[in-house]
Amino acid sequence: MTDTNTLYQQAVQLLQQLISIPSFSKEEDRTADLIENFLKTHGITPHRKMNNLWAWNKHFDADKPTILLNSHHDTVKPNSGYTRDPFDAITEEGKLYGLGSNDAGGCLVSLIAVFLYFYDKTDLKYNFCLATTAEEEISGVNGLELIIPELGQLDFGIVGEPTLMQLAVAERGLMVLDCVAHGKAGHAAREEGDNAIYKAMKDIEWFRTFKFPKESDVFGPIKMSVTIINAGSQHNVVPASCTFTVDVRVTDAYRNEEVLEIIRQHVSCDVTPRSIRLKPSSIDRQHPIVQAGIALGRTTYGSPTTSDQSLLDIQSIKVGPGDSARSHSADEFVYVDEIREGIELYVKMLEQIV
Repeated sequence: MTDTNTLYQQAVQLLQQLISIPSFSKEEDRTADLIENFLKTHGITPHRKMNNLWAWNKHFDADKPTILLNSHHDTVKPNSGYTRDPFDAITEEGKLYGLGSNDAGGCLVSLIAVFLYFYDKTDLKYNFCLATTAEEEISGVNGLELIIPELGQLDFGIVGEPTLMQLAVAERGLMVLDCVAHGKAGHAAREEGDNAIYKAMKDIEWFRTFKFPKESDVFGPIKMSVTIINAGSQHNVVPASCTFTVDVRVTDAYRNEEVLEIIRQHVSCDVTPRSIRLKPSSIDRQHPIVQAGIALGRTTYGSPTTSDQSLLDIQSIKVGPGDSARSHSADEFVYVDEIREGIELYVKMLEQIV
């Protein structure tokens, strides 16, 4: 075991190195190499699949439950508002600047530090599984989802995203639906055909007004928004089809499959989900990790943004150093003190239960 101050210093140094290496989604091989080498220098030989790495604590015991520690090392591309070199990891006035510093580099290196802190401890009540993953920013299939089958039985997870170290105890899921209303073409002047736009209007009004019977204690009702519509080719032809897109923000009151089934029961158009992978997630407020955080003065809330939490079928909590408001912003930064505090709070929360 290494003390938290040493781990903090190593974490900041690792983050500076990560920032200096471009790691856009699907292009994370070099940051994966860096993390792999970092773990090896600490006596840990991680497993690797594509640009995802995972490892278990030294005294892993298959008879004990396992805690997942997960964060991602891919980034979005820098936006046009940057006034600094996005890959120049400069620290000024306590701020470490650089692309991915806040989302989610600070969380990633803090969780790696926490894993090292517990790595060689004996007589723990839980095992630890560290997973540093790719493609989170694009919800890609070659990120966390690719290695979940390799991680074995997991009891609950901590997903590192910038939350100011407050506890996101629930996260909305997302479904994007492609809908097609079918009619029959005809000449507009002769009352021919069956106008697909009018059929679509009835379904769109249903999407606008329908209230699902169950509501989330955290988020309230499910939100459905029609965001794209397209029909017709010329002014004098009744359109045979009308396509529209619906953005559905699913809460922890339903599974995505249940929401899709309810929608299909109520509308006449064809409904095709682009994906049902991004599931809503939640953790019981009475769960020991939540109670440990509350005891340390942390508050709980529901997160409107999606993360790799949406790919997990276990209870999980989203918590990490940094501020979600800085994510994807120009001249992104994380306070180095946030990383120190993040490591200490993670450790204090976990020490109460392991």
